[in-house]
Amino acid sequence: MSQAEAETRHEDLECEVLVIGGGIAGLSLAGELASRLGASQGASGNEAARVVLVEAEPTLGYHTSSRSARQLIPSYGPPAIQDLTLRTLALIRAAEARLPEPILAPRRFLLIGDEETVRDRASAHMHPVMQAEALGLAPELRPEAFTAAGLDTTSVACNTDALLEYHRARLAAAGGRVLTGRRVESARRTGEGDAQRWEVRSAGTRFQARVVVNAAGAWADTIAGIFGAEPLALTPYRRTAAVVDVERPLEAGAPMVADAADRFYYRPEGGQVLISPAEREPSVAEDARHRDTEVQALVDLINSVTTMGITGVSRAWTGLRTEAPDGLPVVGWDPTVPGFFWLAGQGGYGFQTSSAIAELAAGILCGESVGNGPAEALSPARSRV
Repeated sequence: MSQAEAETRHEDLECEVLVIGGGIAGLSLAGELASRLGASQGASGNEAARVVLVEAEPTLGYHTSSRSARQLIPSYGPPAIQDLTLRTLALIRAAEARLPEPILAPRRFLLIGDEETVRDRASAHMHPVMQAEALGLAPELRPEAFTAAGLDTTSVACNTDALLEYHRARLAAAGGRVLTGRRVESARRTGEGDAQRWEVRSAGTRFQARVVVNAAGAWADTIAGIFGAEPLALTPYRRTAAVVDVERPLEAGAPMVADAADRFYYRPEGGQVLISPAEREPSVAEDARHRDTEVQALVDLINSVTTMGITGVSRAWTGLRTEAPDGLPVVGWDPTVPGFFWLAGQGGYGFQTSSAIAELAAGILCGESVGNGPAEALSPARSRV
């Protein structure tokens, strides 16, 4: 019987760690954790997966992870996020040495606006540039559209599909399993003492797992409820983007340009341009869809501040960025529910912090000493103090 045939039947699966969520957060952790744990011997004497990842949708990375701006920006976010971004970049570059094609490529990040707003948004990874230099980097900008600018030369473009595939392949190579189309329906705690396990039911499959990782993105609080954990007030926010045709395409090496007041950003996308209104509108957890009126308003705005001349919308989409109240990711053991681990609230920093957070989370799950820095700052317990 093939694996595909087996996975359509009612079955029982045992594992050490069950990861719920097939976006960049869950997939990067699953790959890191499986590489550390390897395979184990099942009851029949055959190798059994220690790490199993389940995804409710029929494909991995269906929601937010497939709707990314595909840019990793060290100057973007609060200090804790910037540190995680730098570590992620280092880990990805180390992985690239073993891959046939690179995942990262240089693409600078240019922040524009008035002097006060740019100064408030700038960080140690960004240096101020004069308006003339900014116009040399982005000649499509209208001079009257901004008076100050900051440049991050450490920013990079990211092939997010390749990064997702790297983590999936790493998981598979270490004997882990991925099951899609498996929405979690119920869960209960069984056993006593050290023998306690989670029994999780999903689409005809009963999982037995020592630990469950909640990497369900916008649905993380909902999943927590199934396991008896208190929600953490995680809020999904809409973020729309579109790829547009223009009369005057940007050069291939053009920077990503963002408005310091968070009204828009844009960057080259082949011979087209990717644009976004950078909105932050609360949403329910859903398969979000863009609104044509908002996309048209964005087109009008960017046409007013640049000379690109947008002529039409090729495609548009909306994703959800899920955040905790303080804007930092939530990583660690639930303070009241044994065997339940949070990996949620990555907000708009999912890809750029993913490898570092996976490294941190895997260390916690494996009982390693990770210090009190990021582990304490990201702990779920902070939300309940």
